Amino acid sequence: MATATTQATKGGTQAELERRLLREMLLIRRFEERAAEAYALGKIGGFCHLYIGQEAVAVGALATLRPDDYVISSYREHGQALVRGIPPGVVMAELFGKATGCSKGKGGSMHL
Repeated sequence: MATATTQATKGGTQAELERRLLREMLLIRRFEERAAEAYALGKIGGFCHLYIGQEAVAVGALATLRPDDYVISSYREHGQALVRGIPPGVVMAELFGKATGCSKGKGGSMHL
């Protein structure tokens, strides 16, 4: 995730911050639902450790970070990758094992 841009807390009103955090949680949930569908259809090989139900953890924790802070995660890292700014299509490409993925299709779900 070192090449991703951060979406850490920026200036703005409290309402703007809350809307941004909600959008990020919804992005993670929708992404994970799509990943679960693809996995069930056999389109994603290996393991697919989903982040469903933990969206607020990634969004809340990562909102406090500076752009140069590092994030180390374990198996359920799709949410962190999305919140740190890796485009959903790039993360999904990684799950599908495509060269356009964030780890060139070699890391899969567990090694973003």
